[in-house]
Amino acid sequence: MAARTPPTILVLASGKGERFVASGGQGAKLQALLAGRPVIEWTLEAVRATGLPFHVEDAGHPGMGDSIAAAVRATRDAGGWLVLPGDLPLVRPDTLLAVAQALEEADVVVPVHAGQRGHPVGFSRECGEELAALTGPKGAVAVLKAHGAEELPVDDPGVTIDIDTVEALAAAERLLAAR
Repeated sequence: MAARTPPTILVLASGKGERFVASGGQGAKLQALLAGRPVIEWTLEAVRATGLPFHVEDAGHPGMGDSIAAAVRATRDAGGWLVLPGDLPLVRPDTLLAVAQALEEADVVVPVHAGQRGHPVGFSRECGEELAALTGPKGAVAVLKAHGAEELPVDDPGVTIDIDTVEALAAAERLLAAR
């Protein structure tokens, strides 16, 4: 039996970070320092630790749907995709791998921590054409609704902690210090 092609992690880094700046942040939120390192570096460290292929989409698209579509088109031969916004610096590698593993049984997988849905959202190859056609600010909501989503309970608060504001950055700093 041939080995399955693994899913590719799509790290979305095209956002403008307007909420971060509006909250008093200086510059791009992905470059904001978290424990002395840029937020995006924390996210990429977890991604690299999985050993899965990944693609960083940072071309400055107008909406999340556009970013996802461009990233899927750039990785058409992937065995599926894990959509991970670049501003989730506390997500753990084992969680990324658990979502990838769950894609073997479902078309769409959403990690859930303490009753709250988070990222990365995993999509099977069967969702590729729909993902590649996305546009606008709503991301892959339509694909998620069309296929239904298998919820994957995880013990990882990092799936729900995104850095949208200066306050969120400070909270992430406190959580990181407590690890």
